[in-house]
Amino acid sequence: MIVEQNEPVTLIGGGAVAAGDLDLALSLAPFLVAADGGADLALSEGRIPQAVIGDLDSLSNIVRKQLAPNTIYEIAEQSSTDFHKALRHIKAPVVLAVGFLGARVDHQLASFNTLVQVLSSPCILLGEHELVFHVPREISLATEAGETVSLFPMGPVTAESTGLEWPLSGLKMSPMGNIGTSNRAVGPMSLTMEGPGLLGIIPRRHLPQLMQQIAQAPPWSSKVALR
Repeated sequence: MIVEQNEPVTLIGGGAVAAGDLDLALSLAPFLVAADGGADLALSEGRIPQAVIGDLDSLSNIVRKQLAPNTIYEIAEQSSTDFHKALRHIKAPVVLAVGFLGARVDHQLASFNTLVQVLSSPCILLGEHELVFHVPREISLATEAGETVSLFPMGPVTAESTGLEWPLSGLKMSPMGNIGTSNRAVGPMSLTMEGPGLLGIIPRRHLPQLMQQIAQAPPWSSKVALR
């Protein structure tokens, strides 16, 4: 393990980062790690990552010279993304990831794939308007009536729900079948999962309570694989 922290960690990637998002993330998750070229973005914001992890093909020479050599960790294999490389080498209660949404679609899809894999730490992707996360076994959120709650299966999944306009009970979801995008809350909502593989997409205002719940949730076992 490269990074082990008892507090939340911010992970910055090389994609789009809206103004103020890095500061927001660091106010909640103060330990900063960069995935490869995310270090360039971090330094452009006046922030120095405490670790840089990836294959380093996007890290500029100018930025590399400004970093302490013992904070740079090259993982040369090409079978995984820099997001995956970084996340699997971080152990923390929760990782708040910025710079992984809003740029290339293929990079976003790869990030969603990484989210539902059983890695060392749970992770929340911070987007311009929404948060994306792998739904744990149980979660309850103080949503308000009319708020969008999108749910996208990355494999066959079933769940029980309360507080949604279109309940999930009895619905078999899969990427090539039923999905749960553009659902709406009718008040506070809860989900109880029968297995892993469901992405939750909710408004950004829920970030503090989502981080707390994700950090406290029992991890999915590596023996419970997507089918």
